[in-house]
Amino acid sequence: MFKKILIANRGEIACRVIKSARRMGIATVAVYSDADKNALHVQMADEAVHIGAAPSNQSYLLIDKIIDACKQTGAEAVHPGYGFLSENQKFAKALAEANVEFIGPPTGAIGAMGDKITSKKIAADAGVSTVPGHMGVIKDTDEAVKIANEVGYPVMLKASAGGGGKGMRIARNDAECREGFERATSEAASSFGDDRVFIEKFVEQPRHIEIQVLADKHGNAIYLGERECSIQRRHQKVVEEAPSPFIDPETRKAMGEQAVALARAVDYCSAGTVEFIVDKDKNFYFLEMNTRLQVEHPVTELVTKQDLVEWMIRIAFGEELTLRQEDVTLTGWAMETRIYAEDPFREFLPSTGRLVRYQPPVETDTVRVDTGVFEGGEISMFYDPMVAKLVTYGADRDEAIHHMRSALDAYFIRGISHNIPFLAAVMANKRFQDGNITTNFIAEEYPDGFSTDDLPNDDPQTLITVAAYINQRLAERNGGITGQLRENAAPIPESWVAINGDDHTAFDIEIDGVNGDYIVAIKDRSFGIASNWKIGDDLFLGEIDGTPVCVQVDVEGTGYRLSANGVQRSIKVLRPRVAELQKLMPFKAAPDMSNFLLSPMPGLLVKVSVAEGQTVQPGQELCILEAMKMENVLKAESKGVVKTIHAEQGANLSVDAIIIEFEKDDA
Repeated sequence: MFKKILIANRGEIACRVIKSARRMGIATVAVYSDADKNALHVQMADEAVHIGAAPSNQSYLLIDKIIDACKQTGAEAVHPGYGFLSENQKFAKALAEANVEFIGPPTGAIGAMGDKITSKKIAADAGVSTVPGHMGVIKDTDEAVKIANEVGYPVMLKASAGGGGKGMRIARNDAECREGFERATSEAASSFGDDRVFIEKFVEQPRHIEIQVLADKHGNAIYLGERECSIQRRHQKVVEEAPSPFIDPETRKAMGEQAVALARAVDYCSAGTVEFIVDKDKNFYFLEMNTRLQVEHPVTELVTKQDLVEWMIRIAFGEELTLRQEDVTLTGWAMETRIYAEDPFREFLPSTGRLVRYQPPVETDTVRVDTGVFEGGEISMFYDPMVAKLVTYGADRDEAIHHMRSALDAYFIRGISHNIPFLAAVMANKRFQDGNITTNFIAEEYPDGFSTDDLPNDDPQTLITVAAYINQRLAERNGGITGQLRENAAPIPESWVAINGDDHTAFDIEIDGVNGDYIVAIKDRSFGIASNWKIGDDLFLGEIDGTPVCVQVDVEGTGYRLSANGVQRSIKVLRPRVAELQKLMPFKAAPDMSNFLLSPMPGLLVKVSVAEGQTVQPGQELCILEAMKMENVLKAESKGVVKTIHAEQGANLSVDAIIIEFEKDDA
């Protein structure tokens, strides 16, 4: 077996590969950019080599730097992870020339499957079902519109070298086709150095289901079941599961056999994934083959009990698959959610910054956390905003969802915005729980974007009960401080008033008990609450009327910010007289920023599309902001006149930085 391998990647996937290599007794080498010098994967590896500046095209995408790192450290093989150089044919060839093994498929397979146009032709020749469309390269917007009309709207414009949702646009008419072609072409050139775009028919009510394949260098190839990846936002997967709640054994077998046939057609070896789009009648069509490890591979590992990274390493070394198709069984259910540094309440815009507090849920037989960050670390603007992959396992789908909801409640992150409230809402969604999902799920369930109104319906009395408990513990602690003048000590009252800071609703409460076991009465209901919570703990773990609860606790001024099931509430627990005075406190209104275009995220101002003094119309493009390799077009919400442009093209903007100021409408 290899004695030392290098991981040409960063973040959670680099850490994931290191874990398997360590179990196999293989030494590991990490590579890192300026931004990652203190990263977790650097700390975990046996050795680390600096390869350049923070931007990926100055570090992780530099083939020569990776080759040099292999030579410096004596690494015998390279695992590319996903993204970056993982599907780069030139990289695999360069490693071969340097006598370093590539832990992945042959260069021919990478080249054939890495080009979406070529891959569809090969798939069709191998007898794999394909989506109708135009497989030729499109030269300009006029040709794109012409082809789109021939195929028939709606259509999908896709970068030929694309992936990760970049360089993809849906068009339902000529105008959307023109704009989509320009954006897809630009994103493709920026992200992949290849601006070729093709068009295919967009299947309505589709499911995105993929088949995991394994093939060795001795002609053996098998499939390890499917993954349901239909919960997507902007073509980026958010929730994945295995198996699919939609696929029956017959369809699974047919999809699996076609996936294996495609793998054999390109002499594939290593782990790979064949992606299909499946309609409501279980007709399936080939989308693409990813010649690498998928982000969502853990769900397959949990239901098959196979380590895919270990298999990749063993296959690269030349070992034969000992696993046969009849040996593959799917046991239980696995669910994965991607924890992203993004603000779901601001159209999922990326959020960068330092992880002031970071406490993932405890890993058990039913909870797995794949992450590449740590408390005090930083989420950089230069890379993908993923914080972690949270994976849960259960005997069936309902149990996997139950464990996921509990794990999301226990995931404590502060310092950045994150999408846990959104994920909690998805897990609580009845349509999701019923398995009635398509790739349109998010667009259909949250057509106007995600807001606090979309959070699960919760009983505020649960969080009020926890707030009362915490307040009582603090009051008891303060009352027990030594050195007080006992004759003047304030007694701990039994009656309090809880004020919900979000809507200022007041609740009269009574609390009775001692040492962590209390009865809390709210209006005409009583709740028994018990916990071992200690003052200062971030998580309240306890029971209310015998039901386990997990609540995140933040001190917020004179009150508490409590979070559970995706819902956050600011609650103050006050003495009755203080509550009366609280009503008289003045309210300070936020400044009016309606005449300003503010940067919704940290990013690079790629283009300013208007000039001072210009009148703009609703929907008109104002500027283009690039963040994490995605171009975002900011448009005017209403008619107005540009007064001042505060940011120049090429500027690096922070969140809420002023870009454009408009004339104030005094009418």
